[in-house]
Amino acid sequence: MRGLFWVLSLFALAVGLSMAARFNDGYLLLVLPPWRMEVSLNLAVAVLLAGFVLLYLILRGIALTLALPGRVRQFRERRRQAKAAAIFQEAVRLLFEGRFGHALKRAGEAHAAGEAPGLSALIAARAAQRMRESGKQQQWLERATADDARTEAARLMLEAEMCLDERRFEDAVAVLARLQQLHGRHIAALRLELRAQQGCGQWDEVLRIVRLLEKRDALRGELARELKLKAHQQNLVRRCGDLARLRAYLDRVPAAELGGRVVQAAAQALDALGAHEDARRQLERQLEREWDAALVECYGRGDGDAAELTARLARAEDWLQRHPREAALLVALGRLCARLQLWGKAQSYLEASLSIADTRDAHLELARLADALGREGEANRHYRLAAGLPAAA
Repeated sequence: MRGLFWVLSLFALAVGLSMAARFNDGYLLLVLPPWRMEVSLNLAVAVLLAGFVLLYLILRGIALTLALPGRVRQFRERRRQAKAAAIFQEAVRLLFEGRFGHALKRAGEAHAAGEAPGLSALIAARAAQRMRESGKQQQWLERATADDARTEAARLMLEAEMCLDERRFEDAVAVLARLQQLHGRHIAALRLELRAQQGCGQWDEVLRIVRLLEKRDALRGELARELKLKAHQQNLVRRCGDLARLRAYLDRVPAAELGGRVVQAAAQALDALGAHEDARRQLERQLEREWDAALVECYGRGDGDAAELTARLARAEDWLQRHPREAALLVALGRLCARLQLWGKAQSYLEASLSIADTRDAHLELARLADALGREGEANRHYRLAAGLPAAA
């Protein structure tokens, strides 16, 4: 629509000029002694306009001619950049396809062409690492930061991943510490550090990182619980030779993290150090919070003197009123009674357990009880029955 408007405007102007020229009787007198020339004013205006247009075209042609080499250089540079960009994109594609040799070659070409040199070097480093060419891998990592300082954080992340892939956990921790100093902490780096600290066996650090990731909703609840469980178990194993350190550690563990398996490991460690009362209290507190058959079995296997075993027996009998058909609890009661040489009560509890569930543990305890009482045939029968049953999980 705009173009049509301009065309109509030009036609109107031309019509107006032609009508004005018809009524224009003026002339132009040019004198250059001894010559003189007289032309109409309309012709003079037309000649001037034509001359102006011709001069403009000549100057425009000269300017275009002089600028031609630069335009050619710009065209070639654009074509080179487009080609380099295509090579870079191909290197990325080949890396994701797993064709690491071709990816390394294309990334080197893109780097030589100056197309995202830092990123090209990182792609080449990753491809070299997948090809197990450690020399080239290190060279490209060094080039990445040298060519583009903005890729330093990406380079450190990639280097940490490579260290983890090669099971160089301590090197990965050092790289991630440098990354944190320079660029702060973020979720992806924390995930890498979690793997590195697990590899180093630094379970206190594992707990710290898992808690941080949980606060940021960056770790699934099931995985977080399993990681904290493993960390607590390993920390208990490390402190199992020092009762003071073990007690101090248990006092620091949040109640929400004291699951059944953690308490069971803690009780076994405390029993091994002779702290039978501490072990009993840990088990009792956890069983009051959450009933667990495995903890009940551990409670029945606890060690100690007669007073300690009597205290366990009294508490277990109290639980029996609330859990009358708990087979594991009945086995634990039978085991405690047998250790206190309460043979009749022990047999009653164990037989009651068998009436609820035919378990290997109950048959074994009855077999031991029969051995202690000199009833060899009965003991052999229970041993045979226990051999045909699977062990408790």
